[in-house]
Amino acid sequence: MGVITNEAVEVKFENYPASVRPALDELRAIILDVAKDIGAGAVEESLKWGEPNYRVKSGSPIRIDWKLKSPDNYYLFFNCNTKLVDTFRQIYSGLLQFEGNRAIVLKLNHPLPIHAIKHCIELALTYHKVKHLPLLGA
Repeated sequence: MGVITNEAVEVKFENYPASVRPALDELRAIILDVAKDIGAGAVEESLKWGEPNYRVKSGSPIRIDWKLKSPDNYYLFFNCNTKLVDTFRQIYSGLLQFEGNRAIVLKLNHPLPIHAIKHCIELALTYHKVKHLPLLGA
């Protein structure tokens, strides 16, 4: 498994505030680790809508970002035309916070619920293989 990246993503990470970058670096590492663990193949890292975007052939893209308008939060974004966030909400409603049908909202000052986040990332990275299954096969 390789990572196909570009300079624009590196610049984006360099421009995040120092207080935010470790959280986003951790999310990036988790995405790449899950992709490797499940044998998803090459991960294409790019910018989409100005946000770091991660894509594998068998999955739905995942974006991550932090927004100045909500400085205490950072986000995992998913394609809103999929069943991903609705499924995550059914499984993790008591543990994760969501924004509509497009994002998991994470708090910078709270521990990352790693097990749940890894599971959500795995479902996104395998989406095209599991989209026909109830709860995406979770």
